[in-house]
Amino acid sequence: MSSQPLALPSADWSDWLADYVFSRLETVSATLDLLKDGSRRDSAAVLGLWNDADIALRGASSAASLFVEVHPDAVVRRRGEELVQQVDRVRTERDLDRALYDVVAATDSAGMDEPALRMRDHVLRDFQRSGVDRDDQTRARLREISERLTVLDQDFGRAIRDDVRAIRVAAEQLEGLPADFVEAHPPGEDGLIAVTTDYPDYRPFRAYARDAEARRDLTIEFESRGWPVNDAVLHEMFDLRHEKARLVGYDNWPDYDAAVKMVGTGDAIADFIERISTAAADAGRRDLDAVLARRREDDPAGTVDRSDIGYYTELIRREQFDVDAREVRRYFDFTRVRAGLLDVTGRLFGLEYQQVDVPRWHEDVAAYDVYAEGERRGRIYLDLHPREGKYKHAAQFDLVSGVTDRLLPEGVLVCNFSRGLMEHQDVVTLFHEFGHLIHHVLGGRQEWVRFSGVATEWDFVEAPSQMLEEWAWDATILGTFAIDETGAAIPAELVARMRAAKDFGKGMGVQTQVGYTAVSYLLHRDRPADHTEAVSAAMERYGVIPALPGTHFQASFGHLAGYTSAYYTYLWSLVIAKDLFSAFDSGDLFEPSVAHRYRDLILAPGGSRDAADLVADFLGRPFTFDAFAAWLDRAPVPQSAA
Repeated sequence: MSSQPLALPSADWSDWLADYVFSRLETVSATLDLLKDGSRRDSAAVLGLWNDADIALRGASSAASLFVEVHPDAVVRRRGEELVQQVDRVRTERDLDRALYDVVAATDSAGMDEPALRMRDHVLRDFQRSGVDRDDQTRARLREISERLTVLDQDFGRAIRDDVRAIRVAAEQLEGLPADFVEAHPPGEDGLIAVTTDYPDYRPFRAYARDAEARRDLTIEFESRGWPVNDAVLHEMFDLRHEKARLVGYDNWPDYDAAVKMVGTGDAIADFIERISTAAADAGRRDLDAVLARRREDDPAGTVDRSDIGYYTELIRREQFDVDAREVRRYFDFTRVRAGLLDVTGRLFGLEYQQVDVPRWHEDVAAYDVYAEGERRGRIYLDLHPREGKYKHAAQFDLVSGVTDRLLPEGVLVCNFSRGLMEHQDVVTLFHEFGHLIHHVLGGRQEWVRFSGVATEWDFVEAPSQMLEEWAWDATILGTFAIDETGAAIPAELVARMRAAKDFGKGMGVQTQVGYTAVSYLLHRDRPADHTEAVSAAMERYGVIPALPGTHFQASFGHLAGYTSAYYTYLWSLVIAKDLFSAFDSGDLFEPSVAHRYRDLILAPGGSRDAADLVADFLGRPFTFDAFAAWLDRAPVPQSAA
């Protein structure tokens, strides 16, 4: 093992990836065989060997999983899928190995320090959740389920990644779009213009295009990606997850999945959905009534569907709050935003980023070494623009999990932003996703790889990133990098209007998230025969605006793979994030005593302690619902009433 960053290849990626993964799987096999060789070892030696094997397994998994999603060569992506399947087979065999379980279970917890004891307890818990204590026939079935679920997850993601759709519109149907968007979309030979479902097209078009029919057409295409191929995939996926949960002693998949999260049980997810839905009802109705009223100014008989929400929300913000997002965009040049992000987070957390010229998988990717107090703490890669075959959403991927004195943490930020001017909402998203990357690096000094980086309970992982979004709304901070083509910084009074305007729509936004949460939970709990009908019902009840007829949102809802029944995580974490932010001085978001205490108490521990304890240490009390409720209840104040 080395504390130097991983050396990526400049060519022959497929062979390099296979060699890298298989060499680590060989280490896993040899190390686990050593654990079971019958030799007498003390508990520290047993756990140390387990950790060695886990380091190798996680390294193999991270690399294979990353390059499935980002490599520009389809051959490498396909090779990565095969390697992910191999890695998951090795992991499944490990977790169902009774002899290996007996070795770990025989360790004596007496005398262990708290992190080692926590690691031992988590490993034994994972063994039991895998079904290691079941009979041979059940374990064989669990093995089959695990292998099949890996393939289904890949099929599901590939169908979304490869299904880029487009509508073709006449030039006049671009009315309302920013000039740089129009310039970047010249007509084809037939005189029509292609607008795709990729984010740099979809988001501006849905927000600014005045042509309601065109907005609706693009929304229908966007919310039908992955259909029909993913329908059968999801049915089989949900059925297999349910069967696995039952085989290891749970009533259903949500109960199985929630047992290792802060929420605790599937029923608690249902209760949380109802609580948030009730809390957001007044704000959501207020927003929706305003949208409908504005819609009827254009068409007295008009109704509102999902293709209207973005457009009329922006229209109301322009007319009532004097914020035109098309004009705001001119302050957010991508290159300046990226530099500003690094400056802001560097100052906040005491970090320095040094760009390095090293091999990458695509010319768009930028690499930086991260330093703290002159010491290199990790490496990050920023892969921020769309391309064919690339992951379509925004996420942080591990490349290397940090281990103290052995491995530097390395992470990859994968997004799909414009190369020119950015929407401010995309700037917020960039700050959010970078929060995960910082968590991975700062939490990457752990003895046990199990707790390295973003290794907390899954329903806490979004909270630090959601909180970091606040730094993208501060006028002083934005003024350091939000600069227009004349060199003028974004005016503080404009940022003040932007902050007022963002209060409009938050009720609908939370209700939409509740709808997605209900979809995630109910499809797993109930496994309905008709997913589309169930999604429409859930969105109508909880998300206020039902799905558009003829669409199949679930087929491209990528979180159904990774988050499974736990999309509630985003709202659960948001409650915590609002409480965490209450500890900061809104007049000085860089105040070092608070920022560094947050860095050291929330981010640096990784998963070495329960998330609730980390939060209580930072706040000096358990987290509460109060800050979230106060934010949600605060009514927007139009510019005319300010």
